[in-house]
This record gives sequence, structure tokens and C-alpha cells, in this order.
Amino acid sequence: MDLKEIQNLIKFVAKSGASEVKLEMDDVKITIRTGSDSDTTIVHQMPAAHIPQPIQAVPAVEAPAPAAPAPAAAAPAADEDSKYITIKSPIIGTFYRKPSPDKPLFVEVGQTIAEGDVLCIIEAMKLFNEIESEVSGKIVKILVDDSSPVEFDQPLFLVDPS
Repeated sequence: MDLKEIQNLIKFVAKSGASEVKLEMDDVKITIRTGSDSDTTIVHQMPAAHIPQPIQAVPAVEAPAPAAPAPAAAAPAADEDSKYITIKSPIIGTFYRKPSPDKPLFVEVGQTIAEGDVLCIIEAMKLFNEIESEVSGKIVKILVDDSSPVEFDQPLFLVDPS
């Protein structure tokens, strides 16, 4: 879209009485707002990097072949973990295994925990939230590294309830 077409569009919108018009094309976004003392026009040029690259068929056909054994290997691990209870993150933040750098870890693999024991801390917006266990059992696996970011509902620990 060239400058002349944009100017004609502005004049047309001004005469039409519309308060706002948005126009999106492949490489241009235009928003025209009227109703104040002066008309406002916002033009955004999109980057020209949207040119699709040709895809080679041979590598795409070969890629699924190595991936096929991976789900088969993951399935026994999932069955093995199904007897455990997964403790998940209740919030988004940074996962810490210790209350402070000079203190011991809250829990370690193989440790027996009771309901209400503090398992870790998740820092969110400069607030340190103690995450307590809702189950009793034995820590089988710690799924997150210390000082790592965690998402809501991300698995943190596997606990064997038996």
C-alpha cells in the first residue's frame, strides 16, 4: 500500500463519519481514529521475514523414523511412575530446595515425609511460599533443579505413598 492510497483512505474515513477503522494486510496494519480535533493515523509496517522457505521432503520423511522408538521407551517409565503420587506446583515462580543458601535441603530422595512437611519454597514476586506435602510417603524423585523456574501445575516431586 503506497502513501497515496493511505491518504485517500484517511479522507474517505473522515468523510464517512466512522470513529475508528482498522485495516490489516500482509505487511501493513493501519488504524484510523476520528472524533477528536485532529484525525489520528497509526501505520505499522510488519517485517518482511514472512517469506516461506521451501521445505525438503527427504529430511521430513526421515525425521519420524528415529522418533518412533522414543515413545516406546517412555511408556514403561510412565507405567513405573503411575504408582507414585505427583506433587505439583501450585503457583508460577522459582523453585528452591533450601530455605536459604547456608541451610540444609528441605527433603532429599529416599526421605520419608509426613502430611504438612515443607518440601520446598517457590518464590513468586519476591514472596517466598512454603510448599507443604499433602500426602505421607517416601520421596522417590525430585523432578526440578534448584533455583529453576516452574509453571503452575508442573510436577515437582514423585512420592511413594506405601
